[in-house]
Amino acid sequence: MNAAKTEATGFPVSLEFFPPKTEEGAAKLRTVRQQLYALHPEFCSVTYGAGGSTQEGTFTTVKEILSEGVSAASHFSCIGATRQSVREQLAVLKGMGVRRLVALRGDLPSGYGAGGEFQYASDLVAFIREETGRDFHIEVAAYPEVHPQARSPEADLKAYVAKVRAGADAAITQYFYNSDAYFRFVEDTYKLDADIPVVPGIMPISSSTQLMRFSDACGAEIPRWIRLRLQAFGDDTASIKAFGLDVVTDLCDQLRSAGVPALHFYTMNQSAATLEICRRLEL
Repeated sequence: MNAAKTEATGFPVSLEFFPPKTEEGAAKLRTVRQQLYALHPEFCSVTYGAGGSTQEGTFTTVKEILSEGVSAASHFSCIGATRQSVREQLAVLKGMGVRRLVALRGDLPSGYGAGGEFQYASDLVAFIREETGRDFHIEVAAYPEVHPQARSPEADLKAYVAKVRAGADAAITQYFYNSDAYFRFVEDTYKLDADIPVVPGIMPISSSTQLMRFSDACGAEIPRWIRLRLQAFGDDTASIKAFGLDVVTDLCDQLRSAGVPALHFYTMNQSAATLEICRRLEL
């Protein structure tokens, strides 16, 4: 069954998936996508492994989403890439009908480390604009709680502004559970005339250990009160999921009420939590 080509109604949402590594995973993801298409997402993005390790999987999943009648955005990493390799990949994506990209440096933040012909994510954004004009709508990453490898909050903000000035259309944030960090980040960027839409990234809470592991790796802060409650639940997965739904729904409601442009859900290739949050929000 293909998704109906219906315009999204009400508050805009988008969804993120990662490319499955097995045929079984691919089959499961097809089912998950059909369930989530009931939300009429503005687009679905597909992550991209460092060093091109999952490029084929990314492009395959993107192609499937497009064939299902839904707009797809490919994550596009430049770490270790050359201008020629990026040029060739852009041509492939354009030929597939892709019109959105999430432009990233890769597994290092903008401006840290070396490798390939692109030092900064802003270099990649500028190159895409030079090569393709306005053929692609470009999203970039934003870190309201500061990238864990950033030299300082100021350096991180400077790297973000450089991406905006290079031609980014919008930003998607790392997930967070402290809305104050998001609002402060947006305020700071607007003061620097980097006034593109900043869409909050939303991570549903379904597993305590998984959330702790991801958050430690990416620098997302889990507020103490949430961390302690999750720890107190121990192996009680039903209570963890119920608590997580309450916390994330309240966060989304607060963000929507404050006028954020959209919500971007990190689905983890699962549908239940995202669907329930959106049902509660009447999205």
